[in-house]
Amino acid sequence: MDMHTVVVGTSGTTAEDVVAVARHGARVELSAAAVEALAAARLIVDALAAKPEPVYGVSTGFGALASRHISPELRAQLQRNIVRSHAAGMGPRVEREVVRALMFLRLKTVASGHTGVRPEVAQTMADLLNAGITPVVHEYGSLGCSGDLAPLSHCALTLMGEGEAEGPDGTVRPAGELLAAHGITPVELREKEGLALLNGTDGMLGMLVMALADLKSLYTSADITAALSLEALLGTDKVLAPELHAIRPHPGQGVSADNMLRVLAGSGLTGRHADITGDAPRVQDAYSVRCAPQVNGAGRDTLDYAAVVAGRELASSVDNPVVLPDGRVESNGNFHGAPVAYVLDFLAIVAADLGSICERRTDRLLDKNRSHGLPPFLADDAGVDSGLMIAQYTQAALVSEMKRLAVPASADSIPSSAMQEDHVSMGWSAARKLRTAVDNLARIVAVELYAATRAVEIRAAQGLTPAPASQAAVAALRAAGAEGPGPDRFLAPDLAAADTFVREGRLVAAVEPVTGPLA
Repeated sequence: MDMHTVVVGTSGTTAEDVVAVARHGARVELSAAAVEALAAARLIVDALAAKPEPVYGVSTGFGALASRHISPELRAQLQRNIVRSHAAGMGPRVEREVVRALMFLRLKTVASGHTGVRPEVAQTMADLLNAGITPVVHEYGSLGCSGDLAPLSHCALTLMGEGEAEGPDGTVRPAGELLAAHGITPVELREKEGLALLNGTDGMLGMLVMALADLKSLYTSADITAALSLEALLGTDKVLAPELHAIRPHPGQGVSADNMLRVLAGSGLTGRHADITGDAPRVQDAYSVRCAPQVNGAGRDTLDYAAVVAGRELASSVDNPVVLPDGRVESNGNFHGAPVAYVLDFLAIVAADLGSICERRTDRLLDKNRSHGLPPFLADDAGVDSGLMIAQYTQAALVSEMKRLAVPASADSIPSSAMQEDHVSMGWSAARKLRTAVDNLARIVAVELYAATRAVEIRAAQGLTPAPASQAAVAALRAAGAEGPGPDRFLAPDLAAADTFVREGRLVAAVEPVTGPLA
């Protein structure tokens, strides 16, 4: 467990804190201001609960059943029942980091003081995170509207000491046993608390935050691999000149061009279109080479927009009804996941396109008719072995799946709750497919890296001098276990080692001592 402590206050949280808690086990602590806000909001809810007039979420049923007034003696049972009935998820378990992000972000909203939850409930939520207890949450059950209902219900069930959860040792046990083993008392929910624990977009937001962190690193890696491919194909780096990108001032485009230019600094391969190969002079490189900054950069700008949306959500208090500072408890539609769902789908689109352009460069490196002097499929002995032929097949299969995953989930809506919830965001589904897309993108970039470093080595054997940053990338990848050519070794390309090398950020770390920090 990370000994870093994240303090949860009344004004939201940061993406860095979400990642620290979700992935690195950072401890969670409620601020004094949060405890005070929780207590103040609870006084308002208790006062409303004592009145004879029905108040939604406090003394009524929920959703399509909101017209029924619930008598005081049945309200605790109502709160338990909403958690139990809504814990109806199905399918495989969701990843531990996703569930921790879900729990932490729900705690963030609870701590805002707008939900009416008692301080002791919020403290128990923090205690679960700090004990490393992770509720069993299932793949299916959220429509991304009125909250990630089933996923959050399974988390609330654990707070009540019911259902199943995973302990810090990775063993799934009854939640009551795990809570008892860690000295945590299960909560007994009171008015509004069951509803408040379920009514948020926390799951899709947590997955968005983690996807942004992963994609930021992958886009830098993709700039590096694009530069390596340009170099290995004897392309020109003149298209990366800052003055060219200044006249089309998309910020991401300029960043990607600058990254590529720095990787290629000192290269003896760029701009040699007619040398060595005997080819007719090339006026321009192929789009997949020449337009890499435009494609990578447009993706970077999309990441920036998604980060703006995520930042707004991280500062939000998403619940229905909410407790306002003037003492009113008002119904609202802030639980709708549309803002998050849209950017999750946007990111799946740009990830698919990035994967597509990576694959096109890989294919060009392997085709002797377009690679300008490289051996067929970069084979050690073409014909006797097939080189990277099937590695490109694998990459192409991943790209094909990426295109399917780019189909937007947020364009769909399936009415629910007897047509009360008649338009939903499907944001949870958008987030789930984006996680798969990000995972696949790392593999696609890794295949291009493997091919490009192999091609750079061949150019060096032809008497050319690769850029110092390229040489550093090749050396680091080989040291990481992705071995280079040889009569035996190259017959089984170690793509898994390259994949790990990319997704752990080691490619960027390998070249930055030469290039300086890359964006």
